[in-house]
Amino acid sequence: MRFLKQFLPIVASAHGYEVDRVIYLIHILMFLLFIGWSVYFVVVLFKFRRKRNPKANYKGVHSHVSTVVEMGIVLFEAVILLGFSIPFWVKNVVALPRGGDVFEVRVNAEQFAWNIHYSGPDGIFGKTDWKFFDKQSNPMGLSPDDPAGIDDVTTINQLHLPVGKTALIYLTSRDVMHSFSLPVMRVKQDVIPGMRIPVWFTPIRKGSWEIACAQLCGLGHYRMRGFLTVHSLEEFKAWLLEQSASSGKDEKHDDFWN
Repeated sequence: MRFLKQFLPIVASAHGYEVDRVIYLIHILMFLLFIGWSVYFVVVLFKFRRKRNPKANYKGVHSHVSTVVEMGIVLFEAVILLGFSIPFWVKNVVALPRGGDVFEVRVNAEQFAWNIHYSGPDGIFGKTDWKFFDKQSNPMGLSPDDPAGIDDVTTINQLHLPVGKTALIYLTSRDVMHSFSLPVMRVKQDVIPGMRIPVWFTPIRKGSWEIACAQLCGLGHYRMRGFLTVHSLEEFKAWLLEQSASSGKDEKHDDFWN
């Protein structure tokens, strides 16, 4: 396992170790199959070479070794699927996190940028409508008439999160299909036009990493890069208050910062 770790990105999310465990198991299976098939190939080349077998044998091999090997492979795959993959999917994908320890962010993808919407210190998202959309000044279409949106924060290609708090990110697309990829968080999710898709994880270490689009989305796909910065709780609060249009509305959600 330690040998394989050097080939993977660092783990920066709470669930990342579970993903890596499945990756390790699959690679172990693939390695065993590679060794097995390589040995079999060499044995067959030697045992059934032309000089030793000048005439074709139409009876074939009657041994059941291959059946036993195939059943072993099926059993190994069943353990990976039923023992690890499906339980992980149910726990970390199907069941969305709830409660005051969850920090919600909205991400709207477009060619070729990530538009990110934070609720601001009051914890309430303002209403959005595309009639208010402006690519430069209002990329999320925030309504100027909604008081809940006065302190909302929007950024382009810059995702900021607090360490130790579960981030629930709702993904949407303005134009074509994209793919939200954060390798260090072991997160990758297709972003499909017309759908609002949740993805969540809990950062466990501070740092800054790249957000990639893992789906070919047009000629400018190569430059669709964002950046995730994970702060301490106090650093994140200071950043959010600095970015917010109204920094005096954090008293409603003091429980989030505690």
